[in-house]
Amino acid sequence: MTGGNAIRGSRVGAGPMGEVERGETAPRRRIPFWCGNGHETRLVLASEAEVPEFWDCPRCGLPAGQDEAAPPPAPRIEPYKTHLAYVRERRSDADGDALLQEALDRLRVRRGG
Repeated sequence: MTGGNAIRGSRVGAGPMGEVERGETAPRRRIPFWCGNGHETRLVLASEAEVPEFWDCPRCGLPAGQDEAAPPPAPRIEPYKTHLAYVRERRSDADGDALLQEALDRLRVRRGG
């Protein structure tokens, strides 16, 4: 004997959803973007929405632009710098030697030598 449950597999409130119940959808447009690796992404925006200049490629993460022939360049990633590297940018070797000598002199005075 089969059951006659008509709403089997449905959620509460589920039913035919058309424009009558939701209202009309906003007019849309598809905007293509290309990254440096040649991936194409089509962004769907409302017609009156402002189009961004760049969009991150969902496949590789590079910035993508609207000009297929000239996509935006990949951002330059600077390597991690240590504290010592920053100090060397600010001071010359002569300054470093003078500071080292000064610190050693203070240490010798403290130790009584």
